[in-house]
Amino acid sequence: MIGFALLLFPFVLLGFVMLMARVEEPLSMVADERDIEQFLDDANPEELDAFVTEGTDSALARFRARLGLGRLRRGWRRSSN
Repeated sequence: MIGFALLLFPFVLLGFVMLMARVEEPLSMVADERDIEQFLDDANPEELDAFVTEGTDSALARFRARLGLGRLRRGWRRSSN
């Protein structure tokens, strides 16, 4: 019986990981939509121009750098560990 459980465990774990990926995907999309909404509300003209010419990733990186969000998030992670 233990041997059967040992053989079944990797498949159960794989199924759990696939289920959690399906759960996480819509949640991360909502977070991205919120970031873009905040960006469009608060961005300066240079960041909006970068959004149009370079795409969302580059424009959001500039926006976060201007606000200093990257440093805050990294500092938060360090203090929580």
